[in-house]
Amino acid sequence: MEPTLVSDKPRTADEAEASPRPQYADRMQERHRCRSRFVLGGLVVLLGVAVGAGLAVGAVGISPGQVLAILGDRVGVSLPWEFERRQALVLTSIRLPRVLLAIGVGGGLAVSGALMQGLFRNPLADPSLIGVSSGAALAAVVTIVLGSTVFGAWSDVLGAFLLPAAAFTGGVVATFIVYRLATREGQTSVTTMLLAGIAINALAAAGTGLMIFIADDDQLRDLTFWTLGSVGGATWTRLAVVGPCLLGGMLAAPLLARPLNALLLGESEAGHLGIRTEQVKKVVITLAALVVGAAVAVSGVIGFIGLVVPHLLRLAVGPDHRILIPGSALLGGGLLLGADLLARTIVAPAELPIGIVTALVGAPFFLWLLLRDRNRGTGYSF
Repeated sequence: MEPTLVSDKPRTADEAEASPRPQYADRMQERHRCRSRFVLGGLVVLLGVAVGAGLAVGAVGISPGQVLAILGDRVGVSLPWEFERRQALVLTSIRLPRVLLAIGVGGGLAVSGALMQGLFRNPLADPSLIGVSSGAALAAVVTIVLGSTVFGAWSDVLGAFLLPAAAFTGGVVATFIVYRLATREGQTSVTTMLLAGIAINALAAAGTGLMIFIADDDQLRDLTFWTLGSVGGATWTRLAVVGPCLLGGMLAAPLLARPLNALLLGESEAGHLGIRTEQVKKVVITLAALVVGAAVAVSGVIGFIGLVVPHLLRLAVGPDHRILIPGSALLGGGLLLGADLLARTIVAPAELPIGIVTALVGAPFFLWLLLRDRNRGTGYSF
């Protein structure tokens, strides 16, 4: 039997089109697009169900029909379901702003996590790596313990807005310090940024511990609840203050999808593709600091949302940030909304700090990821 020789003659255009390889690639891309659309559609439905449950379930029972009737009444539409005035007040003054704040905070934290994981090129990165959460926490703790002493007349001027304003400022300042420490001659080292973030987190933790040590009993209760997170203080006024930061950050983040996809190849490769890597780093860090700072300012420190949500979506739809970022906003909002529903109903009439619920869900998932990758013989490195 004569051996089959491989011809060196280049293939014609017709032969190339008839090759199964491009057809296979097209089929795979179509399957990925279909799966991505299916996942995003499912997340929209999931978020809608979570919103309905968040509005209807609570100490004051409100049926789905009554929810629609109350909301319709606010815009001048009459629906056939009867409702009481108390139910309308609870829905519009307490539950609706709380639901919207949970969606904004959860979506903002998840989107920030996706941005940081893309910047560090590591799926185990978290927004807290750049010190924004710990900086905001330290500023808030100082405000609770030493507010009238440190801020003086500002405490009377700002009133209830003093704590959110201080937390937001602390988060942004901590992020700026980390960024300046990691930048030299116009170049920002991601590794140095990580190490500087660890150092700032440690210093902020020490300062927080000192404030807890000198706090009285009433302040300790506030500190404990605030550092574990809650959206129970949601009001329309607070939502109007932080809403633009949260919503603006989530709307601006998809614009960074293409540069982050290029950064997955490495900084030098992204530069060859025309990506201004230093500018991308500045924008990502600034956007994450603004969103996380605003979220922490009104809800306290809520862990694992920024870590778990992008990683879970990456397992489902891959690393494409064009899908990952909007999917993170949807899943993050739905997940935090579900966690808040559990937090305010599982030990009713008391309320469980929402950070406990997210940790109970996120920590086992994180350990499962580590064990799975250890068994596969793979791991993550910065």
